Amino acid sequence: MLFSISILIGLCTIAADMHHYRRMRREGAGTLRRRLFIVWASLTNSLPLVVAVTSLLLCDHSTTYIRWSMWMFWVWIIALFPRIGFYALNALHRPRLGILAGFGIAVLMIWGATAGRTTLRINKIEVCSERLPASFDGLRIVQLTDIHVGTLVHPDRELQRLVDSVNALKPDLIVFTGDLVNIRSSELEPDVMQILARFAAPVYSVTGNHDIGSYIKDTIRLPKAESLAQVIERQTQMGWQVLQDTTVYLHRGNDSISLSGISFDPALYKLRHASDLHSPTLAKAYTDVPEAIYNLTAVHLPQLWPQIRNIGRGDLTLAGHVHSMQMKIRIFGHSFSPAVCLYEQWSGRYDADGKTLYINDGIGYVGYPMRLGAWPEITLITLRRCS
Repeated sequence: MLFSISILIGLCTIAADMHHYRRMRREGAGTLRRRLFIVWASLTNSLPLVVAVTSLLLCDHSTTYIRWSMWMFWVWIIALFPRIGFYALNALHRPRLGILAGFGIAVLMIWGATAGRTTLRINKIEVCSERLPASFDGLRIVQLTDIHVGTLVHPDRELQRLVDSVNALKPDLIVFTGDLVNIRSSELEPDVMQILARFAAPVYSVTGNHDIGSYIKDTIRLPKAESLAQVIERQTQMGWQVLQDTTVYLHRGNDSISLSGISFDPALYKLRHASDLHSPTLAKAYTDVPEAIYNLTAVHLPQLWPQIRNIGRGDLTLAGHVHSMQMKIRIFGHSFSPAVCLYEQWSGRYDADGKTLYINDGIGYVGYPMRLGAWPEITLITLRRCS
């Protein structure tokens, strides 16, 4: 998806560059100025090609390559979007305003790759259900998702801040909804594992599309199944409990609720951005789970919520995956994101049929190391029994 969008943006930018060059000639711009423009436009427009060719030449996608390509993509978009803003206003005969707009866009994108990428946001919500046992009234759940360890610029620093922030909330349990790693299991280095083992509450997790090794290029040296097994094993070593299409029961006094975890189904990999999904294996997680018991479901893909709801499960469903495409604008109480073009539910809370879905915007980043509006998120959910 990102590749297709990049091609479209690149072609539009090249067309805009050609139009601007012809305008410069008509207005009598000097030869040196026009030549410098050609060099600048050619260098920046070629960056995606450089990244793609490098990918083809490499035997595998290492963590170093992924980080480099991610930052090259950011350099590309910070070279493109400001000048597109300038072109638009210059065409309206407002060149000075265009220069100011271009500068403003560049500053915003630099801010998104620094403070916007690393500033944690804590969202607090309450979810009420008459099906919740009285003993669980006030249960505090922290949801985390999409850490993408391999893309973090300073993993030790960023993860320690995450752990400290979560522990300060004093949750009863933590639910992680997938994409702990970005490419391979080796991203979970000993230092990283040591930090992620410091959560003060029990951690339950499920796998996401990045955890299953989908993006490993050299599958002979590291088969996808082996990488996935290592991701699960290392989480176990950290003290996390990975729910692989199964259900556990949480107890308080004489009451219980169920927590079901749905693993990412490799068969859905090519459809991971589709708005309508159906997983033939989803019901496996609920085998022998009484329908009368309150159910909390952890799943990576929010598109599976209708299926979860239709089989009578997921009083509360927690999901991730979307990141709000790492760009979100809030205007008059409403949020807007490019994600709305692909997903029916893409961020935050949704309620239907007496059940609730919450989509966390995630911690890490993919494609480009920038977050604008879609800040790294910790969600604190308090369960309430309502009459």
